[in-house]
Amino acid sequence: MKQTMDKPKRSFRRRLKPIRRHLKPIRRHLSPIRSGDRIDYKNMSLISRFISEQGKILSGRVNRLTSKQQRLMTNAIKRARILSLLPFLYNEN
Repeated sequence: MKQTMDKPKRSFRRRLKPIRRHLKPIRRHLSPIRSGDRIDYKNMSLISRFISEQGKILSGRVNRLTSKQQRLMTNAIKRARILSLLPFLYNEN
């Protein structure tokens, strides 16, 4: 004996999301790193702009850096710390 249940028919069409027209257009900010600047552990004037007063590395969102630039900057800061060009922490004393 076979039981049949009435199932509601489903539409196989995708539901389209409504278009959001109220979003602000994305404004691209100028990069704080000029085209001539090299991200290098020896370039202390450049590196010091991307470190907080406590000695922490600022995030890429705060710095307005691309992900590649942020990665290179982080590696340069860490290398400068290891070579004692930068302190790991700034003491407030």
